[in-house]
Amino acid sequence: MNQAYKNMALWLVIILIIFMAFNLVNQSAMVEKPISYSDFLTKVKNESVEEVVFNDSELSVKDTNQSTYKVYGPEDPDLLPLLKSKGVKINGKPSTETPWYMTVLISWVPIIVLIGIWIFFMRQMQGGGGKAMSFGKSKARLMSEHGEKITFENVAGIDEAKEELGEIVEFLRDPRKFTRLGGRIPKGVLLMGPPGTGKTLLARAIAGEAGVPFFTISGSDFVEMFVGVGASRVRDLFLQGKKEAPCIVFIDEIDAVGRHRGAGLGGGHDEREQTLNQLLVEMDGFESNEGVILIAATNRPDVLDPALLRPGRFDRQVTVSMPDIKGREAILTVHMKKSPISDDVDPLVLAKGTPGFSGADLENLVNEAALIAAKRDKDHLEMDDFEEAKDKVYMGLERKSKVQTDEEKKLTAYHEAGHALVARFLPDTSPVNKITIVPRGRALGVTWFLHEERDSMDTDQLNSELSVFYGGRAAEEIIFNKFTTGAASDIKHATDIATRMVRTWGMAKDLCPISYADGQDQIFLGREIAQHRDYSEETARKIDAEINSIIANAYDKALEVLKDNLDILHKLSDLLLEKETVSGKELDELIYEMRPGIKLPSAPFPEKDTADKKSETDSQGVDDSDGGDSSSRDNGEDDSDSHDQDDEKA
Repeated sequence: MNQAYKNMALWLVIILIIFMAFNLVNQSAMVEKPISYSDFLTKVKNESVEEVVFNDSELSVKDTNQSTYKVYGPEDPDLLPLLKSKGVKINGKPSTETPWYMTVLISWVPIIVLIGIWIFFMRQMQGGGGKAMSFGKSKARLMSEHGEKITFENVAGIDEAKEELGEIVEFLRDPRKFTRLGGRIPKGVLLMGPPGTGKTLLARAIAGEAGVPFFTISGSDFVEMFVGVGASRVRDLFLQGKKEAPCIVFIDEIDAVGRHRGAGLGGGHDEREQTLNQLLVEMDGFESNEGVILIAATNRPDVLDPALLRPGRFDRQVTVSMPDIKGREAILTVHMKKSPISDDVDPLVLAKGTPGFSGADLENLVNEAALIAAKRDKDHLEMDDFEEAKDKVYMGLERKSKVQTDEEKKLTAYHEAGHALVARFLPDTSPVNKITIVPRGRALGVTWFLHEERDSMDTDQLNSELSVFYGGRAAEEIIFNKFTTGAASDIKHATDIATRMVRTWGMAKDLCPISYADGQDQIFLGREIAQHRDYSEETARKIDAEINSIIANAYDKALEVLKDNLDILHKLSDLLLEKETVSGKELDELIYEMRPGIKLPSAPFPEKDTADKKSETDSQGVDDSDGGDSSSRDNGEDDSDSHDQDDEKA
């Protein structure tokens, strides 16, 4: 019975109770008052009786005041003549007895209804309307073979994880291939990785490939308001699994029940720890659970209990990392199959322009492009739809209502032109994808790059990146001889890189390669609480001096490049004021037109047929917020942290 019928039945019961209560009250109000037979005769003689109704030995009397009475009297042969003589209206009523079962029904129905209502509400409170005392049962759902079937063909960009999990599928299909050499089926596989990288999708693909029963449950489904429910549900989950063995049990977000025991600063009840202890026992305890493979997913492996991660429980730990450039291209290709795509769309160019994007981000990018194309009444998705979608995902909607003065537009144009020219004339920089002065989100303008992501970066590459960050600030100084707040985000990111060059990566000239980084442990895992410094004040001054030197050299290099190419800076800013958006190819054409025969040290804008498909990772010694940032001019608000979104990955 679905929820609509349940609600309807509940309201019918409530209405019935109200109706019965009303009848009981109404009947009690209408009960006739009994009087003695002698008083009745007196009323008759006084001619104050209007009507008498005979019902065996019971008389129902109505007097002239319209009041009713009941009279129980002996058989009196003189009564009828007396009533006739006084003009009383005489009626009779057939004798009826209430059946015994009706008496019982009337007596017990209210009690039965109240008991039914109590049971109904108790069942609603216990696990969402299941059977009585079912809150200790597992909420795992057995995935049906009907509906859309996900296989490894639907998963792209994480080939290593697919290969690792493919062995599990092969083991389930043909276990003797492995057991003949003494191997055993893995008891557990832990999928680890950032949000949106495809951990749950991988689990669904395993279900589609394996052809065995597949149970799925969330970590938060184990623990509820009752103590001991979590452990009971774990036992029931593995009991169901053993009945269907060989099978796969998938627990999503296992960190909800698998957190490190005894960690943190505060106290709390041990219900979660009881659940974890039961899970540990079921995975590798005295009782064997052969044929039940547990697959779990989490984006917080650092908070999991060590006992959960040991071999024999989670035998394999598969890292599902952010996709590299080849992975992003493959993911985009998979999602583009669902939409009609124009010939000018190049997944490789889009992959180069989206470093740090997860699989979920790329799916959202394709979806946004489809919505934009539909809004424009197109039959196919074109490259400009994807570029618009990328801008929208990164920075938000275009602020068409933003009112800018001519002076502010000119400042933004020179700022972005400065970023672009420094990037083109310095070695070891990324190709420029697009320059725009169209306001979006908090940004007044942005310069996008197609980063060739690297496994690591050397000092020359980092110094060039720093100069690119300061290109906008340098252009403002050269052209307007003043500074604005528009470079706040550029300065923040450049300072962060320079600080890590000295403190973390050991790239200072006058300091030994020692790590001077402050402790960054998370205090709520029961680790570092107070930050401490393991070096002297003199060393601190040297660190500050090295950071200042690196930034000063990068800024001077940006000034030098722009002063040597001042005519191109003016021309590019004029073009931006005219068109608002200039592509990387148009930038290269402008440079070659004004500097015929020049050989630029950095890579040109990639052509579609000759694009470099160099593989990459997002680690590269610089985290996502640095390795893939574009340079932008923000709106100059004081809170510099709020401008992180202005220097977007591109």
